[in-house]
Amino acid sequence: MKKLNLFIFLLLPLFCLAQASFKLNGKVADEKIPLAWTDVVILNQEGKIINGATTKEDGSFELILNKGFYKVKISLQGYAEFDKVITIEKNIDLGLIVVKENVTNLGEVVIQSRKNTIEQKIDRVVYNLENNVTNVGGDALSAINTAPGVVVQNNAITILGKGTSRVMIDGRMIELTAEELNEFLKSISASDIKNIEIISNPSSKFEAEGTGGLINIIMKKGARNSWKNTSTASYDQNKYGIYAVRNNFFYNKNKFRFSASINGKAGAKNIKEGLDMYFIEGLSKMDVITKLNEENFSGKVALDYDLSERTTIGFQLLKDKSNPDFDSDIRINKYNSKNQLESYIINESFLDRKSGNQTYNLHLITKIDSLNRKLSFDVDYFDYNSKFDRNFTANNYLSDGTFVEVNQSGRNISNQGIDNLSFKADMEHPLQALNLSYGAKVSFTKSKSDVIFFNTITGIPVLEMNQTNQFRYTENNQAFYISADKKINEKWNLQAGLRLENTQTNGFSENLNQETINNYLKLFPTFYASYNRNENNNFSLNYGRRIQRPSFSLLNPFRVYISSNSYSEGNPFLKPSFSDNFEFSHSYKKIWRSSVFVNAITDGYGVIFTANPERMTQIVSRENYFKGINYGVGETYSANFADWWQSENSLYFLGSDIKFTKDINAIPANSLEINFSTNNTFSLGKATKLQVDFNYTSPYKSGLYETGYTSSLNIGFKQDLLNKTLQIAVLVNDIFNTSYLKNDVSIVNGVKQVYNQNESNRFARLSVVYNFGNKKINVSQRDFGNEDEKNRAR
Repeated sequence: MKKLNLFIFLLLPLFCLAQASFKLNGKVADEKIPLAWTDVVILNQEGKIINGATTKEDGSFELILNKGFYKVKISLQGYAEFDKVITIEKNIDLGLIVVKENVTNLGEVVIQSRKNTIEQKIDRVVYNLENNVTNVGGDALSAINTAPGVVVQNNAITILGKGTSRVMIDGRMIELTAEELNEFLKSISASDIKNIEIISNPSSKFEAEGTGGLINIIMKKGARNSWKNTSTASYDQNKYGIYAVRNNFFYNKNKFRFSASINGKAGAKNIKEGLDMYFIEGLSKMDVITKLNEENFSGKVALDYDLSERTTIGFQLLKDKSNPDFDSDIRINKYNSKNQLESYIINESFLDRKSGNQTYNLHLITKIDSLNRKLSFDVDYFDYNSKFDRNFTANNYLSDGTFVEVNQSGRNISNQGIDNLSFKADMEHPLQALNLSYGAKVSFTKSKSDVIFFNTITGIPVLEMNQTNQFRYTENNQAFYISADKKINEKWNLQAGLRLENTQTNGFSENLNQETINNYLKLFPTFYASYNRNENNNFSLNYGRRIQRPSFSLLNPFRVYISSNSYSEGNPFLKPSFSDNFEFSHSYKKIWRSSVFVNAITDGYGVIFTANPERMTQIVSRENYFKGINYGVGETYSANFADWWQSENSLYFLGSDIKFTKDINAIPANSLEINFSTNNTFSLGKATKLQVDFNYTSPYKSGLYETGYTSSLNIGFKQDLLNKTLQIAVLVNDIFNTSYLKNDVSIVNGVKQVYNQNESNRFARLSVVYNFGNKKINVSQRDFGNEDEKNRAR
């Protein structure tokens, strides 16, 4: 009955009264001939695509639009874009629209019309990868790290001043977090990505998950009526080498669009970690050197077919398999109060790990009528599995190297599986007074984690039940949203939305015989206001409420030993944290953007590194232990200092006021943080580009942690050959080896702990890219373009 009611509600707009509509037509040509199969796109005042068409063989097009204000955008590869603002109050004939080729000669330098690297929109920042040389041969994770205002560090993807972000691909949420998400993103080629959307305060249409907003990766879909193949080979050199081979194929003809990609990677990374714990009895100093294998094989297949001029059906599959084995050598030095070495532990371990995931999507999009009502359905299935087998032996030695005893020896076997099934329906329903959209989504998630531990200190494996556990977790979510936007006049635009999410969770630990149930119903409002003072100045104000749910692994109460004197345990009683986000921004000529933002956090949770002075051990736990606010001021500036020099720059001043809500033996500390970045692209000739990027983050304090500075200087070079069919690129990343996490300090129970982690960010990369294809596929005539459907994720 509930499903029937939802279906009736979604189809109710079909019976609404018709609105007045008018005809818009014209003809597109260059200076010589009409241009067929050219995209004509209609955008509303917020820059959102609401309609589109493709020109016929004689260059003509025709559209039906409601009364209102619109922008007409015409784009064709090799030609300059055409933009025109129109008011629809009657039938309009734009007549002959002549577009010109977009190449301008400047002596020895040739500049071609291209999209800006950063585009500012009312609710997001769009980052176009094609202008950034450093992304050639890279993956999705490294591409995200070059996006403006985004930082990837210590397995967390963060929008500056906002918090940890969730990641979507073409508007579909990836149900992974932390290390698992990063490994998945490494399997996606940057050359497959069209652009990246940074949505710091998402509208109610998007899921409320992620206090730090959303990162939406838009994948390439191929040019209309053409086929293209891109092959990439790259080699990274740090202490070890990494080889990567990628191939992307696109085919687009008439009603049929197909793309496929395959990626393979092999090699290794050198990771260094250090942890110093300052006990009263003396310093405990741990150093870890790990050789991590980067073995990965992944692929993607996507298919879209136009059942009619109004209806499109599509399918997408992503698969990924990795074998990230690693060898770790751990040395723990123990000093006395006079800083003299008393003893040390040598811990050698090898981990055999296999992980894989697969994502399926089936979607249907139909344009119901000429009033631009559009209904879309999505069915998504996501499956993730991880298996690891770790053998380790820890031996005790005196300071002179004399063997004392075997401290610990064991075999740890773990299996984890996550699967998610979701159904979503969205309706775009423009009315005479406002544009209305609404929809619903149901999601079902299951997680299974098994841990088995054998004590091998005697040479014979003995099962230890106190370190063996099975954890089962289910999470079901039902959501409904409604959103409306209204153009008040030429200057004012308003948008408001409300999302309702109902969540049921159940976690069960078999070894502890412990079941934890948590059900909650929450509302998430959003609001946007935009004021166009004139053509150069735009002001906007937005508000949104967000939720951050704990990842499945954090809820597992079982204890896992990291080393002989360090263990980690989850917390099944972790509650979601919430944030209320406010932002005010000003945009000048779309090249300078200033923003002021405040995020108020409640029930904040995180990792607590607690040292036990009596046993001189470290306990890694998770708690809801803080509340407070994060605030900041951000400035971004896009400039063309010369015809051959494009520069993107940002400067953020960030602060926090974090207070502890749990009785932990620590004192919160807060300070100012400064983040600066500049990305510069130089066109040295017709086919030569040089890129110089620099990033700096100052030391800062926030709540429980004090973190040291990071910086990075990267230089990239790209040469186009054979009429741009062949590209050779060189990247030297983090030249001075200063971009790693350093001096991460926390003081709990009077014990100071200092952590450092260097994941081989300094490397040199050589990439070779070869493009070939055909843009002259014979096509049959068709009247309606599918550009709106292809961009439905916006």
